[in-house]
Amino acid sequence: MTREIKVQGTTAAGYEAVRDEFTALLAAEKPDHAAQLFAYVRGQQVVDLWVGPDTGPDTLFGVYSSTKGAAYLVVALLVQDGALDLDREVAYYWPEFAAEGKGDVTLRELLSHRAGIVGADSGFTPDEVADDRAVAARLAGQRPYWRPGTAFGYHALSIGALAGEVVFRATGQTLQAVYEERVRAPYGLDFYLGLPEALEPRFRPVLPMIPSATERAFLDAQPPQPGTLNSIAFNRNGAQPTDLETLPNSRRVRAEGPASVGGVASARGLAAMYAAAVSGLDGRSPLLKPDTVAEFGQIHSNGYDLVLQAHKSYGAGFQNTAEGGYPFLGAGSVGHKGVGGSQAFTDPRSGLAYGYTRRRFPFPGGPVPEDEPLVRALHTAAVTRRPA
Repeated sequence: MTREIKVQGTTAAGYEAVRDEFTALLAAEKPDHAAQLFAYVRGQQVVDLWVGPDTGPDTLFGVYSSTKGAAYLVVALLVQDGALDLDREVAYYWPEFAAEGKGDVTLRELLSHRAGIVGADSGFTPDEVADDRAVAARLAGQRPYWRPGTAFGYHALSIGALAGEVVFRATGQTLQAVYEERVRAPYGLDFYLGLPEALEPRFRPVLPMIPSATERAFLDAQPPQPGTLNSIAFNRNGAQPTDLETLPNSRRVRAEGPASVGGVASARGLAAMYAAAVSGLDGRSPLLKPDTVAEFGQIHSNGYDLVLQAHKSYGAGFQNTAEGGYPFLGAGSVGHKGVGGSQAFTDPRSGLAYGYTRRRFPFPGGPVPEDEPLVRALHTAAVTRRPA
């Protein structure tokens, strides 16, 4: 039996079907389910919806790997400025990285998950996971898990620290500081890499998943795999394995904002960042030039992902959104999903900038059932009706 829910917020003319889809999809969710959906088309707001107890339009959630989109935007800005070069060796900026045969790895290869530095042999402590520079210091001396450039695999908890160290060595500022100065603060975005303590009352802790009996049986049947690339990449191989479900609930993680997984945002903040980057926002020109968007959106790695053990597609860091479950989106769409169910991307061809957050961690983590229907409804409206 479905439950009656009250969706709040607004949609522009022509986007009513998105609200209907949002309502229908969430009717079957748990009673405590909370979610937000926000979208721009060509820089104009078209959808602002939210649902759930203790949730409003400015409520903040942990967004896990959707954080990576902000990290890649910082790198793209610095490449556009000429401060970084995608085809320079990482060791040019960060000499210590050359250890253990990594001297020829380029920034382009690093961003496209081809460097083989998915984690550390002995894992990371919780304090290290929250501290990008501590992770980078450990990884500088790590031997790659495959010969760089010959294959690719998702650098789940390491890519933000690796990219961040390159940013720090090139600019003298942390990636988080560059993001705050050039992206978040100018637009007042509700998307933080380092949540100020004063904003803590707006944060809602992630709720753990509630698997059904069938799902619980599936989980119970999965044997521990401490030595696999997947366990190393998600830091389940050390003495203190990372619990992804509760990671954003750590105040230290929220305060430090590790660039792989530590972002805190509303759906408004997620969508606004991509709108500011590609379409322009609040009467300002886009942060990125079309050539930069095209360069970072071009497919760099496509095929079998050694870590996720599935077919995946990446640009220069960003996930290729059209190849990641939404084939109706335009070529060159870029964004990133989070294991907690968040999603954010931009489709430059339709002008759509999308942000979605949810509070309840999904089973088994990653894409959620509402993703595809919501994105499809929004894209259909975007390509058939321009906002007034």
